[in-house]
Amino acid sequence: MSPEAARAVLLHCCGSRRWAHRMAAHRPYPDAGTLLAAADEASYDLSQADLTEALAAEHSAELDHGAPYAALLALDAAHAEYERKFGHGFVICLDGHPPEEQADQLLGAIRRRMGHEVDEERSISADELRRVAQSRLLDLTRRLTRSEGASVAETGLFAPVG
Repeated sequence: MSPEAARAVLLHCCGSRRWAHRMAAHRPYPDAGTLLAAADEASYDLSQADLTEALAAEHSAELDHGAPYAALLALDAAHAEYERKFGHGFVICLDGHPPEEQADQLLGAIRRRMGHEVDEERSISADELRRVAQSRLLDLTRRLTRSEGASVAETGLFAPVG
């Protein structure tokens, strides 16, 4: 992939242009561990403006449509209140939680985090955004290698052009 195409794909993992540029510019990544370490480093180096951009690109975490109606209503109300208070969507990484626990995890987390001060919540959101970006990167690499039967480096996503 060209650097521009790689940045466009990486923007789906984290909505910061600076993060995506940095991740694309430092290709190739020899393995998933190196890729995730680079993603962490890029996430920790985001400025406040970069973090604002990334948070603005996120959509609040949702429950699947099979969730109980009462949970969906409660979550909608909680999201609205959270966005009013903090100015961005609620970000949480639910990796490791089975689908049947995600509603409780999501609702419990948003209620707990509503009690935070803005600066504290921004810090927690930044860490959750980092975890979500890592999860998306892993999902992306799995999909590429599964669908094409090739390694990530061979797909061109993380290998330099030419």
